Amino acid sequence: MRSDLGAFMRAAVRRPAVIGAFAPTSGVLAAQLAEVVPRRGAPTVVELGPGTGAVSGQIRSRLPSAARYLAVEADRGMVDHLARTRPWLEVLHMDAAELGTRIGPGEVDAVVSALPWTLIPEGTQQRIIGAVARVLAPGGSFTTIAYLTGTPFGPGRRFRGRLGAAFDEVLTTRTIWRNLPPARTYVCRRPHG
Repeated sequence: MRSDLGAFMRAAVRRPAVIGAFAPTSGVLAAQLAEVVPRRGAPTVVELGPGTGAVSGQIRSRLPSAARYLAVEADRGMVDHLARTRPWLEVLHMDAAELGTRIGPGEVDAVVSALPWTLIPEGTQQRIIGAVARVLAPGGSFTTIAYLTGTPFGPGRRFRGRLGAAFDEVLTTRTIWRNLPPARTYVCRRPHG
């Protein structure tokens, strides 16, 4: 959507240290992220950092009618954009590290994240991962983006290590080259204690 690109560019100019990509998430990568979303029952799904909503449509297309879908967005401009362009999305204007203050333990079936992890301070990463681990239901999944521009370096390797310390299973998916920058996803299951 043209308005999505404009909203993305305004956010990138407003907060360049927080936007981790050169463009909104591609449809191919968005579909890969959304693969953990349950298609049956009445699941609760949370999206962290929906930005312009590039992944939101893919998540919505998988959800059964009885699902609850929440999006956690810290940027006020993006929250306003989502309210205008995706009125079906329940957006919580808050920091992802505060997820546990709005959602109880074990209440979420899937968490999907497009947060730019290597731009997030390590302490905040730890709080977000901890919050995700607490809200995930048994059998739930957490999936997130890992941009190839950051994965081989110290911050990217330390983030992957944090995921391994928090979850029993961390799968790395195939690389999506049709994204700017190219990326893969981590799919995490069974949080530790």
